[in-house]
Order: sequence, then structure tokens, then C-alpha cells
Amino acid sequence: MRVLVAEDHGPLARSIANGLREEGFAVDLTASGEEALTWGIKSPYDCVVLDIMLPDREGWSVLEHLRERGIRSPIMLLTARDAVEDRVRGLNLGADDYLVKPFAWEELLARVRALVRRAHGREASTIKVADLEIDTTAKSVRRAGKQIVLSAREYALLEYLAHRKGTVVSRSEISAHLYDNIDQTVSNVVDVYIGYLRNKIDRDHPVKLIYTRRGLGYLLMAPGEE
Repeated sequence: MRVLVAEDHGPLARSIANGLREEGFAVDLTASGEEALTWGIKSPYDCVVLDIMLPDREGWSVLEHLRERGIRSPIMLLTARDAVEDRVRGLNLGADDYLVKPFAWEELLARVRALVRRAHGREASTIKVADLEIDTTAKSVRRAGKQIVLSAREYALLEYLAHRKGTVVSRSEISAHLYDNIDQTVSNVVDVYIGYLRNKIDRDHPVKLIYTRRGLGYLLMAPGEE
């Protein structure tokens, strides 16, 4: 999952970005409201963490312009201001959540995860595909009751396919959601990691869950779900 963090307080911004990366998110970080607006329009973020008081363009303006452009990425506002009118203003402009500084890291992480789930039409933290279970909070995977150990990138790919289960997802969509602006990838990296996943998820099972649609992309589904 890919997250945009727009926060101009350096230590806090780095703390949020590093924490999200440790949890397996791809993170784009900026201290600029103008840059946040540009990136938010160009990239399909699974969540945007947006500080209200940015130096060149306030978060209010970024939020308003993103919604005017039809951008539907979940947006959580960060602010030191706890006035009711500020919360109401943010929600009326199209924010999905509002978190007042200072906050506990665990709360921000839980809220980001909840926004990502809702963005993909899911409320529960566990996704099931046939006998495959993916716990998006614990970042754990089981098939037929047996735990499967995945690398961070393998897990990120599987979780994204699971959020879109039953739907063909193109290579470009996968890349846009799993890699940030500074991540250097090669053209066939998605195919390579699909191969790794197949080896761990499907190899020892007669029923396959990862499918290729030639020329279109990949999908994760139980037989008969498409």
C-alpha cells in the first residue's frame, strides 16, 4: 500500500514515514503543500496523511483541490488545533479522518490501516480467499492453517492483490501502489514477485489462487469467484 505524508516538521515527518515503511507501506514524503497536491493528483495513494499548516499551501487548500479534481484517496488531516470548527471544516471539505497533535504512533497507524481497508471496501482486518487467510494487522499469512513466511515486498504484493481479489490488476497498477517515488525498480519486478508468491502460496496446493490474464495482469481469487 502506498501512502503520501505531507508534514513540514522534519523530525515528526521522518518518524511517521519511517514507522509506516517499517510496517510495509511505500511512503512518499514532502514538506510542501504544492508538492503534495501535485503528487496527490498524479499517484493513486491508498492514504494521504496531510498536515494542515504547510508553508506554501495550507492543507485545507490541498484537500479542497484534490476533492475538486475527483481524487478519492482517503485523507487524514493532522493538526495542533483541536477546535470543533476546524474538525467540521476538514470533514466538510472531504477529509476522512482528523488527528490532533500530539498523538500516539499506535493510533495513527491504526487509523491509516482503517482508511486503507475502507478505501478498498473492507472493514475487517482479515481477508480470506478460499483457504488463504491474510491478517493485515499482524501482517501474517496462512494457507490451510499453515503459516507462510513472506518477505516485506512479497507480503505487500499479496495484500494488494487480496484487497482487489477477484479483479484483474495490471502491472502498472501494482507498481503505482507498491513503490514510492524514490524506489528504483526494473521493468519485470512485478512478474518476478508474482513468481515468488506462486511458489509460496500455490506450489503445494492443487487449487491455485493466483492467476495470470495475458496482456492484462494478475488476480487473486478462489475458483469460481471471477
